[in-house]
Amino acid sequence: MDISLMIEISPLLVKAAWVTVDISARALFFGFFIAATLVTLRTSRFLPVRWLARAYISVVRGTPYFVQLLLVFYGGPAIGLRLDPFTCGVVVGAFNIGAYMSEAMRGAIESVDSGQNEASRSLGFGRLATLQYIVLPQAAGLMIRSIGVLAIILIKNSSLVSIISVVELTYQAQRLTGSTYKPLEVFSLSALMYIVIIYAVMGIIELLYRRATRYTYL
Repeated sequence: MDISLMIEISPLLVKAAWVTVDISARALFFGFFIAATLVTLRTSRFLPVRWLARAYISVVRGTPYFVQLLLVFYGGPAIGLRLDPFTCGVVVGAFNIGAYMSEAMRGAIESVDSGQNEASRSLGFGRLATLQYIVLPQAAGLMIRSIGVLAIILIKNSSLVSIISVVELTYQAQRLTGSTYKPLEVFSLSALMYIVIIYAVMGIIELLYRRATRYTYL
């Protein structure tokens, strides 16, 4: 194994790794708000609204992220939607992960015993106050763990944006392989960087989980 080559190409891969982190973090951030909106729509009193949210989640979860990416990037201009590769990766990633995250959030909320919701309402708490002060603090632990798993999946899926020429970690590794003819060294180093990123995310998730559950028995 050519260690000197790995040292030489490290700065290029580190720079590309930051693009991977950037695109994943942005997609996760916007995906959270999309998920929260979908959860709200799924609990609406209006049946058509619930159906619309459920249909969206079913379509997104039922089609590959890769196909969604190509559809928006190459098919978008046909309807006037033109996005640069980075923006396309963030937008598609956000709407994709938002659908999965909404189900994780809804499942965590529904795991809280319904009796506590009823008791809170009987004490005069409104629907939003009950959700904010009673339900969410108890559901936070499960929600954080689930979102953490989805964040790791999102980071791994970010490698697919290389197909639309976003210079992230996988795309840069492919380019370096073509110029150095040393795939073992290049992809071993890129794999190591993915591991570092993912373990860093796992550490953050564990920290958030402990803080969220320090007063609970989860």
